[in-house]
Amino acid sequence: MSSSAPIQRIAVLGVGLMGAPMAKRLLQAGYPVTIWNRTRAKAEPLASWHARIADHPADAVGEADVVITMLEDGSIVRSVLEQAARGLQQDTLVIDMSSTRQSEAQEFHSTLAAQGVRFIDAPVSGGVLGAEAGTLAIMAGGSEDDFARARPILEVLGRPTRVGPAGCGQIAKLCNQLIVGGTLSIVAEALMLAEAGGADPAAVRTAIRGGFAESRILDVHGQRMLERNFLPGGQVKSQTKDLENALIAAASGGVRLPVAELVTALYRSILELVPNADQSATLLALERINAGKRVGTGPDQLP
Repeated sequence: MSSSAPIQRIAVLGVGLMGAPMAKRLLQAGYPVTIWNRTRAKAEPLASWHARIADHPADAVGEADVVITMLEDGSIVRSVLEQAARGLQQDTLVIDMSSTRQSEAQEFHSTLAAQGVRFIDAPVSGGVLGAEAGTLAIMAGGSEDDFARARPILEVLGRPTRVGPAGCGQIAKLCNQLIVGGTLSIVAEALMLAEAGGADPAAVRTAIRGGFAESRILDVHGQRMLERNFLPGGQVKSQTKDLENALIAAASGGVRLPVAELVTALYRSILELVPNADQSATLLALERINAGKRVGTGPDQLP
């Protein structure tokens, strides 16, 4: 943080799996941070990093120059912003880093603009590890001026890129989730095919790394599947929501995404069974439709 630049006061609304390490990085970077969380107990560990804890969203944002929301979905973002409304000051910049529908992000932008409040939608990819390391991919939608104002803060959290006007950050996130969900599912299929064909799935994963099949997902989540480690990370319920939002956006844009439809159905099949499991639990969905087939011999690690 530049010593010549005025210090922006930040409020973070939502300190769950992702929000907590993001808030911690901002505190470590020297920003004054006030936090609010629906369950106060999840916010209290950040007090040791000198965060101020507020009991209501409006109290959290009252003195903030920048407000970051990191919440479960668009309906919760809407509710929290409505609760915060009386505390928001003119020219405050709200950065919603949750994953919502494009139409919801555009709605938030319009509603806040009418109050003289600025808005960027800036969803992320990279999971809890990326949040802890400050290496998140951040996809921002908003004006060039608002993005320039947000950029120094976002750079503490990862690599921000402006992809268009308000709402476009969510489209970029949906594109990301299509690739993530599809790749997770095909990695699970590859490991199952290896097992069914009599090969060692771990050795097959090692053999194909470095070729065109190499990916971060094959590296990290392929290993998770082999270990049957489905402790989150990104969750089945979040991945399902994002894929469903992608299909909604596709319908709005007049296009059909047949592979996305199949992957969404796969995730929906385990949504009630393991909603909080890591998104690599797509392997479990595949095993359910292949009775008697299983990758690895260890017990399932589930939340």
